[in-house]
Amino acid sequence: MRRTTVKLPDDLDARLRHEAERRGVTIADVTRTALEQHLGAGGRRHLSAAAVGRSGHSDVSERIEEILASEIAPSR
Repeated sequence: MRRTTVKLPDDLDARLRHEAERRGVTIADVTRTALEQHLGAGGRRHLSAAAVGRSGHSDVSERIEEILASEIAPSR
């Protein structure tokens, strides 16, 4: 395992320390977990927001022009 030094603004450092204390783990553990979540474990990025906009309608791609037109139409 390699050691890395990171410079943090005071407010972020305080939040990091608070989170580590809240979880009962080390600052390094919280930092590693956050980096793994952001970068993805094993170098593969996890897209946690995938399918967040799923509407349940199967014809959205066919109706995209109609949908967009109704969304950007001037409100009366």
